[in-house]
Amino acid sequence: MAKFLTNKEENYAQWYNDLVIKADLAENSAVRGCMVIKPYGYAIWEKIQAELDRMFKATGHVNAYFPLFIPKSFFSKEAKHVEGFAKECAIVTHYRLKKDESGKGLIVDPASKLEEELIVRPTSETIIWNSYKNWIQSYRDLPILINQWANVVRWEMRTRLFLRTAEFLWQEGHTAHATSEEAVEETERMLGVYSDFAENFMALPVIKGYKSENERFAGAIDTYTIEAIMQDGKALQAGTSHFLGQNFAKAFDVQFTDKTGKLDYVWATSWGLSTRMIGALIMAHSDNNGLVLPPRLAPIQVVIVPIYKNPEQLETISVAARNIKSTLEAQGISVKYDDRDTNKPGWKFANYELKGVPVRIAIGPRDIENSTVEIARRDTLTKETIPINGIEAHIGRLLDDIQKNIYLKASEFRKANTFSVDKWDDFINILDNQGGFIMAHWDGTAETEEKIKEETKATIRCIPFDAPEEEGKCIYSGKPSKRRVLFARSY
Repeated sequence: MAKFLTNKEENYAQWYNDLVIKADLAENSAVRGCMVIKPYGYAIWEKIQAELDRMFKATGHVNAYFPLFIPKSFFSKEAKHVEGFAKECAIVTHYRLKKDESGKGLIVDPASKLEEELIVRPTSETIIWNSYKNWIQSYRDLPILINQWANVVRWEMRTRLFLRTAEFLWQEGHTAHATSEEAVEETERMLGVYSDFAENFMALPVIKGYKSENERFAGAIDTYTIEAIMQDGKALQAGTSHFLGQNFAKAFDVQFTDKTGKLDYVWATSWGLSTRMIGALIMAHSDNNGLVLPPRLAPIQVVIVPIYKNPEQLETISVAARNIKSTLEAQGISVKYDDRDTNKPGWKFANYELKGVPVRIAIGPRDIENSTVEIARRDTLTKETIPINGIEAHIGRLLDDIQKNIYLKASEFRKANTFSVDKWDDFINILDNQGGFIMAHWDGTAETEEKIKEETKATIRCIPFDAPEEEGKCIYSGKPSKRRVLFARSY
C-alpha cells in the first residue's frame, strides 16, 4: 500500500498529495479549486469539530448561523476589510437561467439581474454586525458570544487539498463586548483554546504570538496566532484570534447605553480555525507508510484483524474479537473489527497503516489457544504480544502513550529546527537549505518586513508572546531592535 506514496524526503509536496488521495481523505472536484472531503477525511473533521465545539461551549459560547450571501455594500463599510478580501470574492449577479436560442443550452436571464450584487461569504464580520445592530441597545444585551460552523469561499488561484481551496469548512466566532478590556480578554482566551486544542488533541506544539501590522486580519486592531512547523520546515498558521476594536461597530453603527447612561460603540472580536488543520495533522506527523493520527482525533482508534484459514477458525476468532471490541468500546475507545473476506490480512495491515489507525490488534488460532493478541502501534511500528485479560487497561495506557509520543516527536523536531540567527547570510542559508523557524531581530518597520518577504519569501509568522526584550540589530537593515521575531516560509 505505502509503495504508492512518493518518498517525502524526495518530494514533500507530492508525498502530501499522494497521501491525501491514497488515504481516502479528499479529492479534487469538478469545480476548479474545490475539493470533495471523503468520509474518512470528514470523520477527522467531525472529531476536530466535536472537541472544539465542546471547548467553545465550556467557555460560554453558543452556536448560530448567518447567511451565505452578503450584500456588496456591507463590505464597503469597513475600508481595510474590503481591501483585504476584494481579490478573493465570488459575486452573485443574477438569480435565474433560461434556455438559449437553440433550446438545448442555458444562459443567464438578463431580466434576473440583482438590484444589489451579493458576495459569497469569505468571512462573516459584516453580515453578523449588521444583525448585532438590531440585537444590542444596552449593556444588558452584552456580551454576545456566538460561533458558527460554516463554509466560506475565497477564490484562490493556487490550490492544494485542505491547505488552500476556493471553498473550505471552518468555524468563526464573533463576539460583542461592553469594554475594550473584555474584548482583549476574549481574544486571548480563544487563542488559548486553540493552543490547548492543537497541543492536547492534535499533538501539535505551537508558538503563540501576535501578527505584525502587515500580517494582521483585514479590519483588526490586533491579530493573535498559533504557528506550527511542518516536517518540511515550513510554518503553518493553525488558528487566529482577532481583536477588532470598535471598527465594525462603527461601520454598522452598533451602539449601546452603558451603566452610566452614556452611549458608546461596542467592542468586537472574531476568531477562526478551518479544515486546513487536517493538512497540518498530515504534514506534522505522517511518514512514508502513511498517516500517523493522534489517538484523540483518530476516527478509528483500534482495528482488530482476524487471521484464519477456514470459516470455522473465523467463527471462533470472531467471538473473542467481538468481546474485545465491546470491552474497549465500554471504555470509550472507537474500535473496528474488520472480518471482511475480500482482502487478506497483509493488505488490511498496510491499509490501516496508511490510514494512520493508532493501534492494530491481530488475532489468530494460536492467540485463541494462548488467550493472547498481537498489538502493533502505528507511531513506532513496533509489535508486542499481550494477554487478552486486562486488555482494556493496556490499550487505554497505550493510546495515551501514543498521543504523548507523537507530541514529543513533533516538539523535538521543532526544537531541532528552530534557530536564533544574527547574520543575513545565515538567515538565507537556513531558509534555502533546510527551512525551519528563525528567531531574528527586526527593526519594526513594514518596509523592512516587505523587503525580506520579497527577497526570501519568508514572512514574520508572529511576534511571540514570550519573546524577551533583547537589544540587537535588525537582520536586514542593521537598525536597532528590542526583541526577536519568528520568521519562516509558510503555507
